[in-house]
Amino acid sequence: MRRLRMAAAVAVLAMTVPQALGGASVANAAPPAGACHDAAPARAQVRAQPWAQQVLAPERAWPHGRGAGVLVAVVDSGVDADHPQLRRPGKVREGRDFYLSGGHPGAFDCVSHGTGVAGIIAADPMPGIGFRGVAPDAEILPVRVSDRDLGDQGEQLRIDPQVVANGVRYAADQGAKVINLSLAGFDDFAVIRDAVAYAVARDALVVAAAGNGQRDATIAFPSYPASYDGVLGVGAVDIDGARMTGSQIGSYVDLVAPGAKVLTTARVDGHAYVDGTSFATPFVSGTAALVRAAWPRLSAAEVARRLIATAAPSRGGNGSAAYGHGLVDPYRAVTDGLDTRGPDALPAHVPLPPDQARLDRIASEESTAETAKWGTAAAIAVLTLVVLLALVVPRGKRRRWRADRAEAVPVEPATVEPPEQVFLISGR
Repeated sequence: MRRLRMAAAVAVLAMTVPQALGGASVANAAPPAGACHDAAPARAQVRAQPWAQQVLAPERAWPHGRGAGVLVAVVDSGVDADHPQLRRPGKVREGRDFYLSGGHPGAFDCVSHGTGVAGIIAADPMPGIGFRGVAPDAEILPVRVSDRDLGDQGEQLRIDPQVVANGVRYAADQGAKVINLSLAGFDDFAVIRDAVAYAVARDALVVAAAGNGQRDATIAFPSYPASYDGVLGVGAVDIDGARMTGSQIGSYVDLVAPGAKVLTTARVDGHAYVDGTSFATPFVSGTAALVRAAWPRLSAAEVARRLIATAAPSRGGNGSAAYGHGLVDPYRAVTDGLDTRGPDALPAHVPLPPDQARLDRIASEESTAETAKWGTAAAIAVLTLVVLLALVVPRGKRRRWRADRAEAVPVEPATVEPPEQVFLISGR
């Protein structure tokens, strides 16, 4: 049977030795007996604030809400509810395991993939730790549909489409307002398409990874479930805002988010640096949770449009195949238009009575100026007449006022002929 790939690239882990913060105990994750083929170990806790959290700064939106009351389904490898930043009571529900038979919960993880996704969405802030989730008060519904990313020989394992479809339907039936699908494939499976349509019809916002299969920047590959109607497709960028190598290109890319060397939670305890559109996707899902908490009357489609409309400009320009509509912006997504009050009404205009004294003064000044102007013109005219009379009268008396005869004007002007030769240099 054809299967679906997880969208995560190989994670680059910070350290391999567990290291607890002062006073914090290392958690005991307890998957069911035999559930994990080769469980990933605990990781060291990283204190520094990651670049993705610095760039997106979701805490700027927290005064308006931190995602409380919004259920986010993580359809993935499970979620380790014992992680120190995920163990707060009520944060991670029991969920369900669709990968193993036996009615197991989904609140355990063998490989840290789903735990990392859940951490980016909703990890609690912790003293001395720079990493925290986008919407720390959102609730996580773990839906386990896979076991491992890689096989014993390093090959990429695939997920049964029917298992994915069952998980998506379950998430919708549990009332998830946001469904995170950090997985992608080139094949269009009808069972997944129908399950996504089922979730969309129940007002769930489905957010899916664009995939990591891009090798040639000029060729667009298909990607599912990102291409399905009602799904927000998410690509990945690096710390410089450039498309992460491998992040797929196509019309299904609606937004981008940090996805290269981003920090997130690892199973049991600690943090890991990871790559892939798998980990860009939960930044958008967490932002969607913030919006759905702050704007509870918006439908899933309206939330999607809001996320797109408030995205920060990216290198590709608006609507590009590589960057979609830009970088997700949690603060703008929550706060734009938050004050819905109209402008205050202006008071009625009451004209002031005219200042008659001022008007009279202005009229007097204008009259004086006009009189002075005409007086000056008259004086200049009289002076001009006197000068003319002084010149004309004496001459007229001398000629006894007889007219003088003008000299005759020659018919043609006299022509001066040049000499026959013109010497520029006189000779000796």
